Amino acid sequence: MKNSSLRGSLQLVITILVILIGFSVSQLVTRQYNKALLDSAKAKAENIAHKLAVDSADLILINDLVTLQKEIDNQVIATPSVAYIFIEREGQVIAHTFKEGIPSALIGFNQPPDRKHSSLKKIQSENGERFLDIAWPIFDGHAGSVRLGISEAPYREKMKDLWIQVSLLAASIIVLALGGIHVLLIYLTRPLSNLAKQVEIMDEESLDQPIVIKGRREVTKLITAFNSMRVRIKEYTQQLNRSNQELVNKNQALERAHRQLNTSFTISKGIAGLPKLHDICLFLLKTFRNILTCQQMAFLVFDPRKKLFLITDFEMKEYGQSEFNTIYSILQNINQFQYFEQDVLSSVVLPSNLMSLAKYAIFPIRQDSDLLGVLVVGCKANCSCEKEELAVIDPILGQSVSAFNRALSLEDELGKLNLTITEKKEFCGLIGKDPKMQAIFRLIETVATTEASVLIQGESGTGKELVAKAIHDMSHRKNKSFTIINCAAYPATLLESELFGHEKGAFTGAARLKAGRFEQANGGTVFLDEIGEISQSAQIKLLRVLQSRKFERLGGEKTLSVDIRILAATNKNLSNEVKTGLFREDLFYRLNVIPVNMPTLRERRNDIFLLVKFFLKRYASELNKNITGITPEAMYVLKEYLWPGNVRELENTIEHAAVLTKGREIDVLDLPVLISDNSIDHNRNSDSTLSENEEQLVRNALEKFSWNKTKAAENLAISRGTLYKKIKKHNILPNRSSIN
Repeated sequence: MKNSSLRGSLQLVITILVILIGFSVSQLVTRQYNKALLDSAKAKAENIAHKLAVDSADLILINDLVTLQKEIDNQVIATPSVAYIFIEREGQVIAHTFKEGIPSALIGFNQPPDRKHSSLKKIQSENGERFLDIAWPIFDGHAGSVRLGISEAPYREKMKDLWIQVSLLAASIIVLALGGIHVLLIYLTRPLSNLAKQVEIMDEESLDQPIVIKGRREVTKLITAFNSMRVRIKEYTQQLNRSNQELVNKNQALERAHRQLNTSFTISKGIAGLPKLHDICLFLLKTFRNILTCQQMAFLVFDPRKKLFLITDFEMKEYGQSEFNTIYSILQNINQFQYFEQDVLSSVVLPSNLMSLAKYAIFPIRQDSDLLGVLVVGCKANCSCEKEELAVIDPILGQSVSAFNRALSLEDELGKLNLTITEKKEFCGLIGKDPKMQAIFRLIETVATTEASVLIQGESGTGKELVAKAIHDMSHRKNKSFTIINCAAYPATLLESELFGHEKGAFTGAARLKAGRFEQANGGTVFLDEIGEISQSAQIKLLRVLQSRKFERLGGEKTLSVDIRILAATNKNLSNEVKTGLFREDLFYRLNVIPVNMPTLRERRNDIFLLVKFFLKRYASELNKNITGITPEAMYVLKEYLWPGNVRELENTIEHAAVLTKGREIDVLDLPVLISDNSIDHNRNSDSTLSENEEQLVRNALEKFSWNKTKAAENLAISRGTLYKKIKKHNILPNRSSIN
């Protein structure tokens, strides 16, 4: 311990030593006494066993078992520590003292090693009681052997009593010894304590007064040395005071120039390594807070693309051309800092900490005649900012113009790049940036130009029909019909009629000739949904259509030829259906020329955010609602849900939330009860809190993308500004190993 005294340290060390020695001695004494008691018990057991062996030899040889039994009973009564006695001869027990019968496991447990020597072993009963078991040969083993058990309980009780007595005695001695040591230490360390007290109250004025304390030789030497050091300290202090006064005078003359130079250098160095507009503004906001008394501030930046950016510590908010034109027209003629009333910037939603203030100080950022942006500083009615503070801001902003130009150019390039990336995330109505979906997009482009049959497999709701429609739309048949046949919607008796058609009178109710769906789709594409549900007879006819593109109507004899491309889909595993005989193997291989396996939504969770945005935009337009997004909490719930119904279930969920929401953002309470309750149960069963989960999610995303905040925010399905808020909220700092 850093603050412990010498007396306390000595007392602690000596106390520990005394306690260790005292209890070590008590334990040694107790152990020796225990050994003596056990040796006594062993000797007693051997004496009793030997006596019984001698006394019972004649009784056994004359077969007087009654007297023998009385003899061993008397021995048990006379010696309370004897727990049991039994005599064994030729593998049989001829006498014993067990009331409920001798335990069978005890008989063979111990035997004399030979006819001359006994054997002693320790045993323990099922209830934990310990015994010394001795086997003694009778009449050199000719009359059998006597087995005797001595209970250790009396000896252990004596041992316990002794241990308590010795421990109490040792504790008493230790307490007395510690008391004496404490008094002795106080006496020996009192001069040092007095010295410490006088040193504590010593100041510059009392350096002339020597310290006088009586003590032993060592203490006297210490006080003499301290007095000598006191004289030297006084001389050094006087010399330092003179030197410090000279330095203060020089520093005051150089401080202003140094501060300005250092600030300019720091800003130039800091901004040079920041490519993004938000990062540059964050750096400048932090710098200005070290200069200005008013701490509430934000940047408004005018993008050449007629966009207005509001940048604060936590977010970068984008406004359109309308807000851009309004604010630019108000501020375009500002050449130096001015005060404005609060309602001037009412068309821009400023942060609440700025909206509540009485007025704003506006600092322009200009390059020649172009206004790049302004720094907005919120001021109270009685602003306490000094003129010297405000005068520093304009030069710093002027120095940052090139950085703002560079950052705006980068924002323009990133905007174009994000637009390109976004376009690639949608493919013929399919949404997804996951590598599995991108692979399917490429596969669709490849197979669409061929005539090969395609089998699309996947769970319900994964978008199998959209894949089939995309293949058709990109093929040379795109101007022909795309016929969808839901095989599960027709009973087996009607499916063949629906597919191949029928002649008049082919079956009861066939009042006229009907052309089948294959015949109607001639020249186009037929999509057989839920192909795993068709009957065996329909499978045979479908196989012929795939092989020859020919078939007959039900009840007809005329063979019809068609030019169609067949696409099929199923939510079953057709390979297993083939193995069980429910689906024809030859038909499976005809359909499975090009397999497309649709991933579940659980396997591409990063696409959930894209799908939510897509569906939200659609239903907001249909419902004529101003829904701008979804809260991070609701997005977290959606990403954690398992989605057994896949994309179809997600679409229904967003439609449900869009109908119910009354705000501009979808919240957790707007989601279906099944999904929100699932989130509540999940959090209730979790050992960690929601805040801890949020912190871990944010940290994992940042480390996954090497602290690239744009990618991390996209992965978490939140804005970059919201990500900054959560980083600050949880005080998340990067590890060196986390940044490339």
